Amino acid sequence: MNSRRRRHQRAAGGPADAGHRGPRALGRLAATPALRSAARLLRLARVLLGSQYALMLEYRAEIVLWALSGVLPLIMLAVWGQAAAGGTDTTGGLGVAALSRYFLAAFVVRQFTIIWVIHSFEEDIVAGRLSPYLLQPLAPVWRYVAAHLAEQVTRLPFVLAILGLLVVVHPAAGWLPEPPRLLAGLLAIPMAFALRFALQWILTMLCFWSERASALERLLYIPYLFLSGLVAPLEAYPEPVRAFAMATPFPWMVHFPAQLLAGAEVPVAQGFAALLLWTAVLVPIGWLCWKAGLRRHAALGA
Repeated sequence: MNSRRRRHQRAAGGPADAGHRGPRALGRLAATPALRSAARLLRLARVLLGSQYALMLEYRAEIVLWALSGVLPLIMLAVWGQAAAGGTDTTGGLGVAALSRYFLAAFVVRQFTIIWVIHSFEEDIVAGRLSPYLLQPLAPVWRYVAAHLAEQVTRLPFVLAILGLLVVVHPAAGWLPEPPRLLAGLLAIPMAFALRFALQWILTMLCFWSERASALERLLYIPYLFLSGLVAPLEAYPEPVRAFAMATPFPWMVHFPAQLLAGAEVPVAQGFAALLLWTAVLVPIGWLCWKAGLRRHAALGA
């Protein structure tokens, strides 16, 4: 009698069938929205990056000039290389080979951590393009992130060409770091990009209050230039200046990834922890500034 009742319940999809197969069916139903959401995000990212890459391809000549304008570390390599070759004790104990590797690595890091969101955002506000962006189901910040990533992909062949030419002219600068250091350096570069983007995004929010907020970006560029390790390795600085620099986010944007790529001995765990910590601090601040700016934007009826 009981066996016939269980067979009848299974045939009718009753309690016995629900108890045996229900959890798996519910799991599939629960997984479907998550998979659909993930597929939608991937499709959106692919379309956004593809459209931004196509746009950047139209500005290849300008991107070449941008790549050439980022040769400051190579200029500083010539300056500090002469000082090291002359026996001047101003390089923090770094020899010519170590300086060559560091500044070449700094050149690479610099090329892929350039941030110009404040200029694009300012133009979009002045031209009235931000309001249509706000009506779209995608936060405008992702549009600017995608534009930066697409520009980096477009810039890559030119950077490789410059590196190849430099190695031909200056063979001592050519080297390949050990695989663990190379992987750590390649991981640190996008993290440094995220940190610098978060920092400039906070300054970019001043565009809601001023039409010339990009002029204030030069105030941020000055400490970035001297404290990040672009003009000189931090080892060449006096100890008090070096300690002050390490307490800011700037060395982790250039000096730390460059030292990893150069194969120097650096505290790897401390460097990645600093990158994560500074990014975790700046991102919420940028989000709060964005919300405050949107309220002002709405109050002005833009």
